[in-house]
Amino acid sequence: MVGTKTRTLVASYSNLPLRAGYAVKMGNTEIALFKVTNGQVYGIDNRSPHPKGGVLTEGLVSGEYVFCPVYDWKISLVDGKVQAPDEGQVTTYQVEVEEDNIYIII
Repeated sequence: MVGTKTRTLVASYSNLPLRAGYAVKMGNTEIALFKVTNGQVYGIDNRSPHPKGGVLTEGLVSGEYVFCPVYDWKISLVDGKVQAPDEGQVTTYQVEVEEDNIYIII
């Protein structure tokens, strides 16, 4: 059916570390979840967009950004865009938190 989205339980909110990455696998896709200091949870691809593809769950989180552990690219958790002067973008995923459950909507 066109337009149908799937809501998948992927983690417990209480188990998600603050300001650190948490990897979940959905099919062949690895998604990095990040809980920032205001409690918001974001989901993005777990690979940096540069050719060496650093694992973003290993990066440092500052505000609503994660820094690639390989090239120190600053990547927005909100829209997945790499901050200039670097270029690139990762896929972002819709995340819903309900009680202690974290869902990804695809």
